[in-house]
Amino acid sequence: QATQPPKESTQKTQRMGLSISLLFLMSLLFSDLNVIQSATTEYTTLIYKGCAKQQFSDPSGLYSQALSAMFGSLVTQSTKTRFYKTTTGTSQTTITGLFQCRGDLTNHDCYNCVSRLPVLSDKLCGKTIASRVQLSGCYLLYEVAGFSQISGMEMLFKTCGKNNIAGTGFEERRDTAFGVMQNGVVSGHGFYATTYESVYVLGQCEGDVGDSDCSGCVKNALEKAQVECGSAISGQIYLHKCFIAYSYYPNGVPRRSSSSSSSSGSGGSSSSDPSSSTGATGKTVAIIVGGAAGVGFLVICLLFAKNLMKKKHDGTFSLLALIHTCMYKHAYKQTTNTCTCDEE
Repeated sequence: QATQPPKESTQKTQRMGLSISLLFLMSLLFSDLNVIQSATTEYTTLIYKGCAKQQFSDPSGLYSQALSAMFGSLVTQSTKTRFYKTTTGTSQTTITGLFQCRGDLTNHDCYNCVSRLPVLSDKLCGKTIASRVQLSGCYLLYEVAGFSQISGMEMLFKTCGKNNIAGTGFEERRDTAFGVMQNGVVSGHGFYATTYESVYVLGQCEGDVGDSDCSGCVKNALEKAQVECGSAISGQIYLHKCFIAYSYYPNGVPRRSSSSSSSSGSGGSSSSDPSSSTGATGKTVAIIVGGAAGVGFLVICLLFAKNLMKKKHDGTFSLLALIHTCMYKHAYKQTTNTCTCDEE
């Protein structure tokens, strides 16, 4: 009669195989998390910040409460619309705030972008009486009642590409694209993006700016781009009430699918943006499907482990707890008292 292997040895081998399988699964799930992070940074990159020099005088905490309520309202509304403006507080602590998302973002991407802004505002500006934080896909602005106003045409920030291509006909193509965009923001009711002979252009006005004023603001921004950026192959100009961006692709604008259709008031006509998150829908679907499959497989593995070990609280379940804790620490960048994982 063949000698049976020791039961303890068999269980040890089974536990080792299960542990290797789970570690492989965790590496796949972490890979999905990295894809999500990469897609998100396409519209959550910090462009600039503007902070008032004066801090709140808030011994009673009323300003802080009003500010917190306003932030909560803005984040909630970002799941439904790309532009929202509100006022909170009492007559003595009134704070007006707004957010706006780029016109080609989905509601899901808009929320992911806007939800970062309250924390960034507090981190970058503190409790100032006015703050503006601009990300690549959205921005937030708030100010207390009585804060000094500035012109909608005032330039807040600019950035120009380092490469210049003067004398190649680029400036003529760019200026023609600018003219198309200036007309487009009117028909698009505040947002327009298009491509003309390898020049990608995008323009957007604040959501409560009328079509005529929007056209004037965008025209002003385009003129500033011509002066400030010259023959640079790319540039972004941010005025108080509008912004424009352009990029030149000598080998042709990369083709990518649009992430969403735009809506009037906060969006409009648009085409694919090679440098934005316009391909986010396909990524999101792939991530959801892959994530669901991974979670399903994980559940099956855990059920198998539970049945295999027959509720024996041994080292395998300690390993599972460790992996589970470290996975969530990796995903949300939080510290735990259970284990220590290396940060990225």
